[in-house]
Amino acid sequence: MAQRIVVDPITRIEGHLRIEAEIKDGKITEAYSSGTMVRLIEEILKGRDPRDAWAFVGRVCGVCTTVHSMASIRSVEDALGIVIPPNAEMVRNIMFCAQNIHDHVVHFYHLHALDWVDVVSALKADPKKTSEIAQSISNWPKSSPGYFSDLQKRLTKFVESGQLGIFANGYWGHPAYKLPPEINLIGVAHYLEALEWQKEIVKVHAIFGGKNPHPNFLVGGMACSISLDDSSGINAERLAYVQQLLKQAKDFVEQVYIPDLLAVAPYYLDWGAIGGGLGNYLAYGDLPTTAYTDISSYKFPAGAILNKDLSKVHEVNLRDESEIQEFVKHSWYDYAGGDDTGLHPWKGETKLNYTGPKPPFDHLNVEEKYSYLKTPRWKGNAMEVGPLARVLVGYASGKSEYKEVVDSVLKKLNVPAAALFSTLGRTAARGIESILVAQWALEFYDQLIANIKNGDTRMANTEKFKPESWPAAAQGVGHTEAPRGALAHWIVIKDQKIANYQLVVPSTWNASPRDVNGQSSAYEAALKDTPVADINQPVEILRTVHSFDPCLACAVHLYDEEGKHVSKVKVL
Repeated sequence: MAQRIVVDPITRIEGHLRIEAEIKDGKITEAYSSGTMVRLIEEILKGRDPRDAWAFVGRVCGVCTTVHSMASIRSVEDALGIVIPPNAEMVRNIMFCAQNIHDHVVHFYHLHALDWVDVVSALKADPKKTSEIAQSISNWPKSSPGYFSDLQKRLTKFVESGQLGIFANGYWGHPAYKLPPEINLIGVAHYLEALEWQKEIVKVHAIFGGKNPHPNFLVGGMACSISLDDSSGINAERLAYVQQLLKQAKDFVEQVYIPDLLAVAPYYLDWGAIGGGLGNYLAYGDLPTTAYTDISSYKFPAGAILNKDLSKVHEVNLRDESEIQEFVKHSWYDYAGGDDTGLHPWKGETKLNYTGPKPPFDHLNVEEKYSYLKTPRWKGNAMEVGPLARVLVGYASGKSEYKEVVDSVLKKLNVPAAALFSTLGRTAARGIESILVAQWALEFYDQLIANIKNGDTRMANTEKFKPESWPAAAQGVGHTEAPRGALAHWIVIKDQKIANYQLVVPSTWNASPRDVNGQSSAYEAALKDTPVADINQPVEILRTVHSFDPCLACAVHLYDEEGKHVSKVKVL
């Protein structure tokens, strides 16, 4: 007989997520994913100036600090036919790359590593042996026996005090942990180093966008000016500092992140056959080398893969109202046309109707509605989005950069390409992508500098910025690839105001409930057949869910249990 367990909230993620899993004979037979807060940013935007939307949607999340604003300004530019200058395109790309690398490193060390690294086990490590291992896999300078010995002493004080601080509440000693103490000590050391490094890379956003999180953007370009000899603009000194930060990021990826990933993975190769899930992958593409409107120039190619078939990449059209639709059969919303209806985002509705049990409760009624997330589908198919989807689409598209890095990682781990369809593959894909993006960031920087040296300092196109030049009605879609996957914003403009606005975000694709046909979405599908050694310490559930890097904040927003606003902020 199956036993139902509940993990709520899933920790080490952004936002609130509940997982219920039925376990029989040590394996998950069914899983249910529920977003436990409601997002109504779409309703907040109605009637507002389209040029201001980026500032509102950027606050949907404090982790993906650029991507929502980017998708928003692109949707408005698409609707109004605005083409931005090359410099603005490159600055957007550089900011995108900085955020992508930052997010992947933070995810690996601070959100996901503790699913594999046993912090307490590091106390048993031999610092000299740890140093030898570290120096054998990387040239990173912080790898002496004394360095690891000092760190171990600090960690011992944490443990002996009974106050583990950031390492509290782990499943330390769980039989699913397989790393030797020395690898665990390296993991803890770099966990702490990554905390220090991550506050540096975000300075790229502060330079180009004025601040981080939530840097400034502008419909028509970027809200900064190139002025090489002016202290008030983006001058030569600041541009040189951006290059320095990007080089440091590349070094951290290549000398710390990737060596650690390759050191940990061999102990968990069995996870190359666990957590595969749907086998359907979707990417919208991004990082144009010419213009955003030129999809063929994207470093991240667009496309869809079905049933793990890497021999064919299907085209994706975000404007085709038959391709992407959202359903609410198992979501706490109502559609005017009924719950079996699927709506394209341009015609999307956001009418809240909570029909679930009153908290606290033991279990969700999964036969009815059980999540605040809608359920998106591509041509009726449940799809996985994220780094793995992007890597697979790039690899299947025959892009040489992807094939070189992917084949190299597979060779080092001595696993077939099929191992990518897994929890381990999802984790490895972030590392693979980080190698590529770190290199691309410097390429975009060089392209920006070349444009400037050629005398082009334009950063914005304000030709159609005034509302009186707009048509009476317009609609557009802006897309990007958030660290967690395909992201798009659809906007409908009437009489110079927002008439409708819909976000379909990565965690909506991955974390949503079943659809009208009973199809599971990515989280639910990936958890099936996952082994669970101890139902009281289900670290295996965390491993697979964390491999997606859930970000429920952009899928949901907070109300109290009576449906009332928790707070109201007056915006000037």
